[in-house]
Formats: sequence, structure tokens, C-alpha cells
Amino acid sequence: MQFFSGAAAKAKAATDADPIIKDGSLETFAKDVIQASLTTPVLVDFWAPWCGPCKQLGPVLEKVVRAAGGKVKLVKINIDENPELAQQLRVQSVPTVYAFLGGQPVTGFVGAQPESQIKALIEKLVGEPLGADVAADLEAARAALERGEAKTAAAIYNAILRADPENPEAIGGLARCLLATGQREDAKRLLDKAPKSQANHPAITGAQAALQLAEEAGEIGDPATLEARLAADPDDHEARYRLATALFLRGKLEPAMEHLCRIVKKDRAWKDDAARKQLIRFFDALGPKHPATLKGRRMLSSVLFS
Repeated sequence: MQFFSGAAAKAKAATDADPIIKDGSLETFAKDVIQASLTTPVLVDFWAPWCGPCKQLGPVLEKVVRAAGGKVKLVKINIDENPELAQQLRVQSVPTVYAFLGGQPVTGFVGAQPESQIKALIEKLVGEPLGADVAADLEAARAALERGEAKTAAAIYNAILRADPENPEAIGGLARCLLATGQREDAKRLLDKAPKSQANHPAITGAQAALQLAEEAGEIGDPATLEARLAADPDDHEARYRLATALFLRGKLEPAMEHLCRIVKKDRAWKDDAARKQLIRFFDALGPKHPATLKGRRMLSSVLFS
């Protein structure tokens, strides 16, 4: 039993830190795999530190498991530290992955697999497609930000990123939340750390454009103060321009565009056509196919050619 004491200690530490992905051992196998699979499917990844394909498969497995949001768990078994366990389960090469359900192995695979195959296996285990709940959460976060509830939206985006740290829509959305609450440096750091593979995703490029808008705008001012200035003087274009930018960064896209269109209609030449140029920046930040961009372009055209 002493032989496994180090592995068991590591497994316990992992269990305390992460209920979804754990390092396992012979001593913890019954609890973390057999018993746990009675209520939740468990994937068991047999790997070794010297195994190249294991290093490829591990991150993909963890990503898909986290994206499942607790519907499936992952236990990682280092065969160098647990040779008896590997022998008992007839593991002949690594990586080998077994899926346990109801206390029994029900399927599995050998060798590195693409993300799509792993996702399909998990969807079969849980009996439903993955991502449906994430899509709903992303929509809820977007709606919250548009209502001006940046903290609520940020909490939803953070929850998504805990399960899927590379989700581009959650990264871009959280960056917008940070911008909405004046945390430009934090937004910049978040976007700088975005995966290179997602660099051209519309959510990332849009958030970067929004960041540039915020940096160019400098200290915009409190929306309530700007609205008070407009109540006192509806022709205060500077206040209206700043309010439009503040609203845009808080996700209130249509009101932001309406304010700029009002300036264009009233005095297009104001500050060298600044309102129209800012609208174009808004469109660039959202992307050409965003519904708000399409509506904003129609609004602008109506003002310019009426």
C-alpha cells in the first residue's frame, strides 16, 4: 500500500481542486470511477509522461469534458505510477480511454482522436448534444450586457470560460463587460491571452475593435451625467457623442446608433463628420453581418439620403 501513497495524495489534491477532472490511482479508482459512474458517465484516460500521442489527446479530452458542464467526468491514470491498474484493465498501449457507465466500461478507444470524435462519444454517453446549454448561456449573457447588467453578463461568461477556457464568444463577451465597467487594461490583457487559433473569430476581432474605441474615447463620462446634459440642452452634440460611445460599450447598440444618427441629421459637419465616422467604427467593431450593423446602416442611409 505504501507504493501508492504518493499517487493517492496527488489524486486527493486533484479531487479537492477539481470535481470534474481528476488524477486517479488504484486506491481512488473505486470511488472516482466505479461509484461515480453510477450517476455520471466517467472517462478514464490511461496515459504516460513519455507518450507523445498522450500529450496531444490530453488537452483535447479536458476541453471537451469541461465544455460538457459536469455531464461527464474525466479521471486520468498515469500507467507508470499505476501498472497494476493498467494490467487489470488490459491496457496494452497508451493513450487508451475507457468510458464507464453504471459501474462498468461500456466503450472506449485507443490512440489520439480528433475533438469531433471525442465530442460524439460524450454526446452518446450523456444522450444529448453538447453546446445547446452554452448557446443559451451566451445569449443570456449578451442580453444582460445589452440591458446594462455588465456584472451579470460577466458572471455568465466567466462560468462558460471555466468549462471551456478557449470559447471565443465568451472571451469577446467578457472583454466587452470589462470595457463597460471601465476596466480597459483588464480587457486588453484578456484579449492578448486569447488563443491564436481564435484570433480571427468575429467575437474576438469585434471586442478588439471595441477596445480600440474605448482607448480612443478616453474618459467618456458617466451616462447619467451625459443624459442630464442632454436634458438641459438637446443640441449638446459632445454629450450626445460621448453618451453614444458609452452606451455602445455597454452593449446598448441601437440607442447608441440612434444618438449618432441624430447628430448626423442635425449637423453632419460637426467636428469634421465625427458622428458618422464613429458609426462606421461601431459597424467595424460588430462585424458586417451583425444584426445591429445591418440596422445601423439602414438608419444612417435614411438620415443621409432623406
